[in-house]
Amino acid sequence: MAANGNGRVSTTNGDTGRNGLAKIQTQKSANGVCHDDSTTPVKAQTIDELHSLQKKKSAPTTPINPMQGSFAAVSEDERRKQQLQSISASLASLTRETGPKVVRGDPARPTSEPARVVAHHVSPTITASDSALKFTHVLYNLSPAELYEQAIKYEKGSFITSSGALATLSGAKTGRSPKDKRVVRDETTEDDLWWGKGSPNIEMDEHTFLVNRERAVDYLNSLDKVFVNDQFLNWDPENRIKVRIVSARAYHSLFMHNMCIRPTPQELENFGTPDFTIYNAGQFPCNRYTHYMTSSTSIDLNLARREMVILGTQYAGEMKKGLFSVMHYLMPKRQILSLHSGCNMGKDGDVALFFGLSGTGKTTLSTDHNRYLIGDDEHCWSDNGVSNIEGGCYAKCIDLSREKEPDIWNAIKFGTVLENVVFDEHTREVDYSDKSVTENTRAAYPIEYIPNAKIPCVASHPKNVILLACDAFGVLPPVSKLTLAQTMYHFISGYTALVAGTEEGIKEPQATFSACFGAAFIMLHPTKYAAMLAAKMQNHGATGWLVNTGWSGGSYGSGSRIKLAYTRKIIDAIHSGSLLKANYKKTEVFGFEIPTEVEGVPLEILEPSNTWSDKKAYNETLLKLAGLFKNNFEGFVAHKIGKDDKLTDEILAAGPIF
Repeated sequence: MAANGNGRVSTTNGDTGRNGLAKIQTQKSANGVCHDDSTTPVKAQTIDELHSLQKKKSAPTTPINPMQGSFAAVSEDERRKQQLQSISASLASLTRETGPKVVRGDPARPTSEPARVVAHHVSPTITASDSALKFTHVLYNLSPAELYEQAIKYEKGSFITSSGALATLSGAKTGRSPKDKRVVRDETTEDDLWWGKGSPNIEMDEHTFLVNRERAVDYLNSLDKVFVNDQFLNWDPENRIKVRIVSARAYHSLFMHNMCIRPTPQELENFGTPDFTIYNAGQFPCNRYTHYMTSSTSIDLNLARREMVILGTQYAGEMKKGLFSVMHYLMPKRQILSLHSGCNMGKDGDVALFFGLSGTGKTTLSTDHNRYLIGDDEHCWSDNGVSNIEGGCYAKCIDLSREKEPDIWNAIKFGTVLENVVFDEHTREVDYSDKSVTENTRAAYPIEYIPNAKIPCVASHPKNVILLACDAFGVLPPVSKLTLAQTMYHFISGYTALVAGTEEGIKEPQATFSACFGAAFIMLHPTKYAAMLAAKMQNHGATGWLVNTGWSGGSYGSGSRIKLAYTRKIIDAIHSGSLLKANYKKTEVFGFEIPTEVEGVPLEILEPSNTWSDKKAYNETLLKLAGLFKNNFEGFVAHKIGKDDKLTDEILAAGPIF
């Protein structure tokens, strides 16, 4: 007889069952100790009921303070109803004058809550459509975990990587489509916006916008479910903008969850009507026969309606940069300067802005372990100081390594979106050097994932304005102190240099000029932003600097890249104020003030001509670059910069003289 738990088991001798096996007899021990691991049965009577017990209701949100406006003094049920009515109104067809019947929740998952169906009707209408007869399920401000579930379950190409980040694909488009971006030209924008040669603003009319809007809304309403994000732009509470993003993919919803400022539960309850709405129907093409369309892709901004429509591209960066363009229009109307820049703050409160095009080191230099990160890409400068526009970072991932970029590497974890990366099919480890899908691989993560980020992302007025240029011609000094006029000249110019591809057999660098270091996103004429920057620098005593992170001792191919360690020493000297007290001498042609010494930086590289063995080649290259600057600035000489005629004349005279 064998002991088993609190009883005994034995087999009988000779007594067999129908199957020929000996019968088993059990006997309970009189004083046996119970080792039974059973417990009280669950309360659920069905498997569905058991599943409903797995997830508890969210705890009551933050205490509701007395509210103002349409959401004041209403019940939770009524607030939900108003919220759905607002979403239905956003998705309303302008021709049928009705919104869809919207209900919260995933259509694939039964809910114990009674469905609240809400539809928006502007006026009685006799028109009807199939979409008006169906429900549109709204997945509203889902958490990252919920969005992971949606992406993994329903979106092909979505995978969880070994670090916990969500790998996604953006479809055929792996970058922005600037030639397909349109802005409605009407009485609102006719005189305000920058139109014509050099402008990024390609016009369309109101009717064409409405055709594309209707196409996007019809597509979104035809789906079983849509994702809706209600979020904010601008960390300055006095000047923040409420944005609503309606999209068809969990990838897009999670991307914007990370990139915009995430509302608290109480802020969400009192969100109300958004200031701006994005309709992202990127999986559906535009009609190429529609006027102003040049491809199946169209990104359309209507500033009067405060709406943006995306058709024919799933690249998430279109939403981010579209909203940045909107801020470049809305903020200057409030006398707030919108900037394409990085920003950090020292432990003593000193603030620095970093301007620079791709490849100049803007993100690398603004991310400093000894300083607080305010933001890496988009900022506003108001009377209150500097504030980050976004709630996240959108970092390049190509050739990313833990050693070179530890903060970005460590930020790629659960909640982060990884765009178009390649990973091992078994281990799910990402190969950041693999360009099989695109070279433009990206990571989008909340700014809180950076350890030294300052939350909230606001700071006082900048002490230093640093313009970064990767000069592949090798003739600009590693650092120059600029006058106010020189700062404006080089801000408007927005210079860097790119090295041509070897497949074209071209060895010489190519100069690139992008006004305000972000011409693709600005809405007003560059001189208007320059006038605002000049006024703010004057009012708050900021100093301008030009830092060359490019070549020394020759152009690309003969010289060498200035060491990052030297550039960091220069930036440290700017932050500490020691460089402001240094001795300076003036260069020829560009008229830069360059320091005679910087601690930790070799003296010979501070003067570019000292590093060239061929002085004739140096002078020829210097004059060549000066000519490129002069030719580029020809487009701005007819424009007055602000109301100060003297400053305008000084800026025009601040360019190279030869």
